[in-house]
Amino acid sequence: MTSTPSIPATATATGSGEPPPAALVGIFVRLKLSLLRNGLRQSSKRKRAFVTALVATLLFALLQLLGLAAMRGHEHAAAVTVLFAGVLALGWVVMPLFFASGDETLDATRLVMLPLRPRPLVAALTAASLVGIGPLFTLCVLLGSVIALAHGPAAWAAAVVAVPLTLLVCVTLARAFAAANIRLLTSRKGRDLALLSGLVIAVGIQFVNFGFQRLSSTDLDLSALEPAAAVVRWVPPASALGAVDSVSDGSYGTALAQLVLSAAALYGLLAWWRTSLDKLMTSPDGSTIAAADPRGGARAPSGAAGSALLHRLFPEGRTAAVVQRSLRYFWRDPKTKAGLVSALAIGLLIPLFNAVQGVNSVYFASFATGMLGFQMYNQFGQDTSAFWMVMQTLSTPRDAYEELRARAFALLLVALPYTVLAVVVVAAVVGDWQSLPSALGLSLAVLGAMLGTGAYASARYPYTIPQDSAYKNVAAGQGALAWMSLLGGAVVSALVCAPLIATTVWLHLTDGHAHLWAVLPAGAAYGLLAGWAGLRLAAPVTVRELPEILAAVSK
Repeated sequence: MTSTPSIPATATATGSGEPPPAALVGIFVRLKLSLLRNGLRQSSKRKRAFVTALVATLLFALLQLLGLAAMRGHEHAAAVTVLFAGVLALGWVVMPLFFASGDETLDATRLVMLPLRPRPLVAALTAASLVGIGPLFTLCVLLGSVIALAHGPAAWAAAVVAVPLTLLVCVTLARAFAAANIRLLTSRKGRDLALLSGLVIAVGIQFVNFGFQRLSSTDLDLSALEPAAAVVRWVPPASALGAVDSVSDGSYGTALAQLVLSAAALYGLLAWWRTSLDKLMTSPDGSTIAAADPRGGARAPSGAAGSALLHRLFPEGRTAAVVQRSLRYFWRDPKTKAGLVSALAIGLLIPLFNAVQGVNSVYFASFATGMLGFQMYNQFGQDTSAFWMVMQTLSTPRDAYEELRARAFALLLVALPYTVLAVVVVAAVVGDWQSLPSALGLSLAVLGAMLGTGAYASARYPYTIPQDSAYKNVAAGQGALAWMSLLGGAVVSALVCAPLIATTVWLHLTDGHAHLWAVLPAGAAYGLLAGWAGLRLAAPVTVRELPEILAAVSK
């Protein structure tokens, strides 16, 4: 017999079974900590990955704090810190949508059946949202900023208000934006908008990356930041940090106005969030009604022509079936589609942004290939609990090899033409047609290496992709494992391609530009060999780890 958790005695004070606001905050904070702790208990591998990621993030946050604090007394300290806060707020909008991993506070639809009203729920979710690595990193950045800006007791008093106010605006901004768009990826209709959402998020992330690059540049003339900072210092939540600088300059009226702006933004975001929660918890969602033909009959299945074409391209058996299944994931699954489109967008945006900034290297096009190569990682995670059906067909290393090879084929159908297109576009933008063959050869080698390492990582380091939340791509407690898998795979792929990279560099240094064309066939052969070797190594590991894979991907 199982016991039902009892509601605290204080909960009956409302007469409706809902705990009072103060108790609800404590419950949600403990729930957040419990979810994180239980996720880490499932595997010592996850625990090591989480600790490693936590230490790395804390070290980076400490360096940011020290770097900003070192600007104390600098004439352009206010411009840097204010713009940094603006970029940080933009990051809070787009990063949780793209890198959502284990944050249960983002999806409020899981609470709709509980007797909770939106107003106390907002307070509880806000408190739970402050528990995590992201808020800790943001707090370190804000502390470094106020150390650089605050001069005098009055400024430090303003900083005591500005730091928590800025942090709350950042957190609330992320949660309000997520709640307002929660139906986008949870509904069946929303999957058709996944392409657009992926592009918007990808562009937003690239603007965040561009902002951090500009602010971290050693050759940047800080005086050039002043015009932008003069505008951003009036935009919440950066206006709260601008208030600290205004108090230091003796402009108390200006500082009060800037603090009021941030406070008003916080109030508006909380109201927006509360309205979205009320709509989520009371409005019916008819998006799951099966689509029907306008004439009254059932809609005919789509993709018949594409399926026939795939049967002609691939031999009968596992290969054709797996390729079709993978391509249907790309097109029909909202998360898979959004991840693929975001990778396509980011992969091409970053080389183009670098070209705009004056980094005229066609070899940056290999980044586009790398972004698509990451789609090979955690192949079994996208199957979720349905992996047990695939598992029944994997009894020998040969079966596993054919399964992984077919999944790689499906990705290649997208990655190969995209790689060629990306290299040609970047070569045209930077005007370096001579290096195009070698850049394409390196990109093909990177693609093959990432297919091989991705197959191995899929078997050795699988993680869950939750299907019950629109804003979670990794289950609770597995975020660090996912990051370590991706980053480790990128490093190993770079090491695998090191001989070809060294050869290309040597040709440039020794004025052997006339022979750069040879890198193209060499890179294609190298990538083919690296991919084949990775698939061969991953096949026996897949068979050996089948129970662990099933347990990991079906949580």
